[in-house]
Amino acid sequence: MEDQKDHISQEENAVSVPNEEKQEEKKEEKVERFCDLCRRSEKVTGPLIELPTGQKVCRDCMEKGMNAVKNGGFDFNAMLRNLGGMPGLSFVSLNDLPNANRQPEKKAEPEKRFSMEEILPPHKIRAQLDRYVIGQAKAKKLISVAVYNHYKRIINEERRKEREKQDAKKAIPDPNVPAPVEIQKSNILMIGPTGSGKTYLVQTLARLLDVPLAMTDATTLTEAGYIGDDIESVVSKLLMAAGNDVSRAEHGIIFIDEIDKIAKKRNTNQRDVSGEAVQQGLLRLLEGAEVEVPVGATSKNAMVPLKTVNTKNILFICGGAFPGLNDIIKERLNRRSSIGFQADLKDRFDNERNLQMQATVEDLRKFGMIPEFLGRLPILFSLEALTEEMLVRILKEPENAILRQYEALLAMDEVKLVFEDDALEVIAKKALAQETGARALRQVLEEYMTDIMYEIPKDDNIGTVVITKEYLENTGGPRILLRGQG
Repeated sequence: MEDQKDHISQEENAVSVPNEEKQEEKKEEKVERFCDLCRRSEKVTGPLIELPTGQKVCRDCMEKGMNAVKNGGFDFNAMLRNLGGMPGLSFVSLNDLPNANRQPEKKAEPEKRFSMEEILPPHKIRAQLDRYVIGQAKAKKLISVAVYNHYKRIINEERRKEREKQDAKKAIPDPNVPAPVEIQKSNILMIGPTGSGKTYLVQTLARLLDVPLAMTDATTLTEAGYIGDDIESVVSKLLMAAGNDVSRAEHGIIFIDEIDKIAKKRNTNQRDVSGEAVQQGLLRLLEGAEVEVPVGATSKNAMVPLKTVNTKNILFICGGAFPGLNDIIKERLNRRSSIGFQADLKDRFDNERNLQMQATVEDLRKFGMIPEFLGRLPILFSLEALTEEMLVRILKEPENAILRQYEALLAMDEVKLVFEDDALEVIAKKALAQETGARALRQVLEEYMTDIMYEIPKDDNIGTVVITKEYLENTGGPRILLRGQG
């Protein structure tokens, strides 16, 4: 009996020991735990993540930390030090790892300095433009002089700064040495019908110059605070074209196309956020001001660094078609119309193709451009309307002429392409009737060349294709010559 009692007491003791351990575990579980980073309770954050060294971190802090590591903006090792350190454990920033897609940082290059020997004179700039742009003699002459003076302004500004530094070191400047005169820039306003070559003229100029050039469209610009691009975005595009080099950007050229689209709206009671307000905003850029622009972006935000660019030495070229300007010019020219032998006919200028060549500042003010804006664009000229003869020359004379492009495409199929002179005249007439300028040439050619370029790869015996007048007038077909034939 005593043995049985001892056995029962041993079983009771064995049962009581695990019960006491479970009660102690329950007490430990009741202890409230906190995140070692944000100090929030586990009841708020949910289950904590226990690190190998015993520190406890909530899921939110862990996720934020990993995202920051990916962006290179968070020092995880510093966090570990704040937690008391973890021997043998450290984090590597993703920015320190080799990345094939990451562009190497560019070394700072010395500021570009120009000399008079390096500057192309106006006649050489025009000679380069003549290789690509047909006609527009006055426009090419004016823009060549403007660019030449722009280079000289850069040199003069460098000399003036050097003189100011020398005078600052001297107690009394030498009066016998004249100080360089500060030369004001002359911005340009180009007027011309659509397709006359305004944009192409500046694009060609960009390939010839060694200064950064940015091209933008005025239709996207709006007053600050409204949907659209801010006015300073034109400078940020120039900064990107200069490789984020402020000194090069400050000597660059900005071309603003479709400038007529920001004309002041007539008969409107709403706020003109994309018209007169944009003109007002461009005034300080045209005159010269220091503006903060984002690096690598066109809009400002907290995550993008800013750089200050001075627009004082940036040359602005504005261009637009100004539809409806011809009616304003006619009204001005017909003011002398009256009854009598010396009266002018009111329809005298209806068939004048180059009426915009007679545009004045007064006409542009009536169109909707404010006087302050026009005053900062002192060089005003208009491009000629394209004629049939000019369109024929555009087809075949420039170094990258449209006909040469099609000839190169067919040459890859080992086929020679020939256009008869009569066919070129038909193409020019059809393009002129569309009233869209040189752009219509490609539209006309695509219409007739699509079938030819579709059929030629089917037959390896074709050696030459001759585009005839009859084919373009839909009274015949192209002349096909097999290989070996004349």
